[in-house]
Amino acid sequence: MILVTGATGFLGAELTRQLAGRGETIRCTKRRQSVIPALLSSFNNLIEWVDADMMDIFALEDALEGVTQVYHCAAWVSLKQADKKEMIRTNVTGTANLVNLCLQKKARLVHVSSVAAIGLAKPGELITENNHLDLATETDGYAISKLESEMEVWRGVAEGLDAVIVNPSIIIGADAGIKGSGELFETVRRGLKFYTSGSSGFVDVEDVVKAMIAVMNSDIHAERFIVSAENRGYKQITAEIADGFGINPPAWYATPFMLGVGWRVAAFIGKLTGKPPGIDKVSAQAASVTRNYDNSKIKKAVGIEFKPVSQTIREVCERLG
Repeated sequence: MILVTGATGFLGAELTRQLAGRGETIRCTKRRQSVIPALLSSFNNLIEWVDADMMDIFALEDALEGVTQVYHCAAWVSLKQADKKEMIRTNVTGTANLVNLCLQKKARLVHVSSVAAIGLAKPGELITENNHLDLATETDGYAISKLESEMEVWRGVAEGLDAVIVNPSIIIGADAGIKGSGELFETVRRGLKFYTSGSSGFVDVEDVVKAMIAVMNSDIHAERFIVSAENRGYKQITAEIADGFGINPPAWYATPFMLGVGWRVAAFIGKLTGKPPGIDKVSAQAASVTRNYDNSKIKKAVGIEFKPVSQTIREVCERLG
């Protein structure tokens, strides 16, 4: 039996779809109020859904009964400073609960982390799995939560846990809709005027899942892998998205100074209205940082060939258009 946490999310749903397509019998956790994704409707005979919040150790213990493989996709994702403390507590505690149960049940774990948990390289160098995030200076709550969650996995490994960690870059795909990475596509479609100087890695959701299944079914143990297809500057990626929608690309460069003014104004308006700001300090600063990733380790380990990012962009634009 295979357990997937976070199976109603973008990545978890695609993972469940691919596992079901292979004829696997799967148990999936969800929150009581979560909606089962439409792309899984044809696999009802292979999927057992259980309500199990990651903070509910007893529900998780029941969910792991008879399970030999666990894919941990569940996580709270937010760049908002207002969510920082609770997000860290939830993501780290939930991972610790799962690690303890996998140790108890002797289940193999593939833990989904993020490149957010990996530090920066020297200027001009690609970021590898050996780069480490500095918790003493990091302010991004999501990055901190993912790194501290990894620490729980490594703690489990030291205690005998059979585990592998994957660190996807920005995951894109048609089924994201307009949430998560889909917000970028929707923002460009609505007429984004500005681009920034930063860059990041991008990867198709189907490829992330293929890499996860490959490492799960390998003899690889106690390793972490960056899962990223290509690196793109934000100017280039937004221009490609705009082209996919048949509209003009963002034409004006948003300098770090402009972004600094922007998040301060947004914070002031947020205080007046009581609504979360559309941009905060962390996300504004991230928009100007160059993060380019080395994917050679995962390619060598499992032989994966990544789908071109431009192809995925066209597929997403066609779906949203």
